[in-house]
Amino acid sequence: MKKVFLETFGCQMNVSDSERVATDLAAKGFEITADQDSADIILLNTCSVREKAEHKLYTRVGQIRHTAVKKPMIGVMGCVAQLEGETLFKKISGVDLVIGTRAVGRVSDAIARVLEDGPGHADLGEREFDYDWNVADAHRHSPYVAFVPIIEGCNKFCTYCIVPFSRGRERSLPATEIVRTVLELRRQGVKEVHLIGQNVNSYRPETRSGLEGFAGATPFSKLLRAVAATDVERIKFNTSFPRDFHPDIVDAINEHENLCNWVHLPVQSGSNRVLKAMRRLHTIESYMSKIDKLKASKRDISITTDIIVGFPGETEADFEDTKHLVEYCGYDSAYIFRYSPRPGTPAFEMVDDVSLEEKTRRFRELEDLQRSLQANNLQRYHNRSLEVLAEKRSVKTEEHLSGHSTCHKVVNFAGSSDMLGRIVNVKITEIKSNSLFGVAA
Repeated sequence: MKKVFLETFGCQMNVSDSERVATDLAAKGFEITADQDSADIILLNTCSVREKAEHKLYTRVGQIRHTAVKKPMIGVMGCVAQLEGETLFKKISGVDLVIGTRAVGRVSDAIARVLEDGPGHADLGEREFDYDWNVADAHRHSPYVAFVPIIEGCNKFCTYCIVPFSRGRERSLPATEIVRTVLELRRQGVKEVHLIGQNVNSYRPETRSGLEGFAGATPFSKLLRAVAATDVERIKFNTSFPRDFHPDIVDAINEHENLCNWVHLPVQSGSNRVLKAMRRLHTIESYMSKIDKLKASKRDISITTDIIVGFPGETEADFEDTKHLVEYCGYDSAYIFRYSPRPGTPAFEMVDDVSLEEKTRRFRELEDLQRSLQANNLQRYHNRSLEVLAEKRSVKTEEHLSGHSTCHKVVNFAGSSDMLGRIVNVKITEIKSNSLFGVAA
């Protein structure tokens, strides 16, 4: 029996892919191990959204080759594999197989080929028509939280983004399949499902089967109501594309308690001029109207975002516009990135005219502003009780448990093992910089 060690970088879609690869390999007689040193095969599921993420792959392969007790087979999966293909065999010494983003259902076949013919096998082909999207309970990242892909790929082609090239065109899964998956997860005891995709609210299935009878202005808001009707305890979704974020999504959240009060809505810039250069397909005015709708909700919806600083041509005035937008929106948290050119994207051909020093200054200034706003926002939870899914023991002490609230805040609290997997009322007694601490009520 060959032992396989899986290491995953990047987004929830990559985590979900790795879970399904582990499920498939285990069903075919491989042993999935958490011990890298004992592994016969090491699979690295990669991310290429940022240049730094790509460099992680080169570093990791070198570490494995220099520290491995025995020489394992090394396979590269994910977005870097899809983009680089067979060139990885020349670029990185020691890579034995390459599996593209839509070929993850054929990992066992690729391993067999390498075992029989030696290193150098690459599969960048399309997904099988009958691909199995299910994940075995033993191979989920959490026994209580499950990722459910509803759409893969991207048709937006933002000028800085490599995802349409690494993940392909948008393809929405059938609503009946999604609902059936959620019902099965609920039966297995999963408390929280995350509907995931590069742009979840761009959901457009080829057939509306499974959505009949559900109100909604868009297929996605209909799907939210259909999934809510399963009575699974919690539903979250990520990531939303601003142009496709219809007000009816907020109406659905207001109607169904199990649709959680958290929305991740990446704005990327507060300047219309920069947004146009990014080809984001929304304006600041349209984005702010969506924020206004979210803030008017009775549910106290937590709003998070992504922002890029130092995009080609971004001026100081553009950056000031971004700061003003951040102040207006009052995000609960923001993922802030310094722009880095990605080969193959339209922005790579633009003049990267904002210096690294200036990008760093803007990054730190915006981070300081967001940190201040975030600290103020978190105060609203002080002395309030939040429903927290107890997911695991705290990394800092065995005496505390850690989990997420419905508004996706990390909450640590004193608790015993019998609370794991339960939704616990926690009174917040202390506000940390990026999390909350409380006492189980």
